[in-house]
Amino acid sequence: MKKIVRANAFYAQSGGVSAVINASACGVIETAMRSKHIGKVYAGRHGIIGALTEDLIDCDRESAATIRALRYTPAGAFGSARFKLKGLEQNRSEYERLIEVFRAHDIRYFFYNGGNDSMDTALKVSQLGAALGYPITCVGVPKTVDNDLPHTDCCPGFGSVAKYIAVSTREAALDVASMARTSTKVFVFEVMGRHAGWIAAAGGLAGRGLDEPPHVILFPEVPFDGRRFLDRVKQSVTDYGYCVIVVSEGAAYEDGKFLADAGTRDAFGHTQLGGVAPVVANMVREAHGYKYHWAVADYLQRSARHIASKVDVEQAYAVGKAAVELAVKGVNAVMPTIVRKSGKPYRWAIGHVPLAEVANKEKKLPREYLREDGFGISEACRRYLEPLVAGEAYPPYRNGLPDYVRIRGIPVKRKLGDFKI
Repeated sequence: MKKIVRANAFYAQSGGVSAVINASACGVIETAMRSKHIGKVYAGRHGIIGALTEDLIDCDRESAATIRALRYTPAGAFGSARFKLKGLEQNRSEYERLIEVFRAHDIRYFFYNGGNDSMDTALKVSQLGAALGYPITCVGVPKTVDNDLPHTDCCPGFGSVAKYIAVSTREAALDVASMARTSTKVFVFEVMGRHAGWIAAAGGLAGRGLDEPPHVILFPEVPFDGRRFLDRVKQSVTDYGYCVIVVSEGAAYEDGKFLADAGTRDAFGHTQLGGVAPVVANMVREAHGYKYHWAVADYLQRSARHIASKVDVEQAYAVGKAAVELAVKGVNAVMPTIVRKSGKPYRWAIGHVPLAEVANKEKKLPREYLREDGFGISEACRRYLEPLVAGEAYPPYRNGLPDYVRIRGIPVKRKLGDFKI
């Protein structure tokens, strides 16, 4: 009988977090702890930085109840980071350091929970491990509220953001409509989405027909035309008494310049956006003089676990579980995907795709998901979105508030010297 060789596993969270990223963590950790192929389960404190600095958390020293409670706790329980490793050609030392830490702690399984850039990192680690003769199985765990990873029907984290945005748009619209005769006539709601308008599209679920809010959606995929936009706002106020606008942070002009370009760049080299809602609201004020209000969903949209989509929670856990199951079978350099089997009734399954087909690639809204005038979503988009926001998975409450958990975060003893990042 062939002897089973047990090795340790490492899990890390990357980039912007979500209401359900910890559900994926729960899926990874619970499945890894049950596996006869895996010994200890470690996590990186603040993501990949924890691996580089050998700041590892011993998941085995967390209670089973705490790990289980991650399923309904938002944000990144182990800490995440916006830290992009340089290319292998530019700075090989960072990747060699990861392998050095993995070797020191007998880590042979690497699960990286993130988006496009994270899948690229996982791919490079698997390639360098092979080049250095160190057996490391790397599996990406998909996560992004932007829903822009290709080859998966949807991304864990998106369904819950979509639900929050649709609900918030509907509720705010009722507020504005009730006051529009003597007060606010225009409400601008800014949502996330730098290059892809999936979250903005979710606002379209709030109503049906041109007379129901949102009356205008501004997508990154549709070049902004100020004259057409202002005419549409005026027509809405004339016809319905008010206008509700959902605008993606990545709304841009024909030449690609963002409406909210702040002139700076973030840690990933992306243009830093300075807030598009007040920009759009001021355009309306200057053109038409309407009283307005604007709001920015910001972190609220991605941390709202109290209103998470049940489907999203289940899918987030499932991709974490599948990542471990693939890894222990020896499947390397892949990412689990969500495969839509049918829309009504909604049925889905788990597949997987090579990391090379996902790394640094973006999936934008297809043209058929946009209304002909470019200011709303089509029925095809509605059919795609509705199953993803379905169901409620409320967290437990105590004293009127969600009863979320915090990990103990007990560190693993270091074996190597310091590493400067």
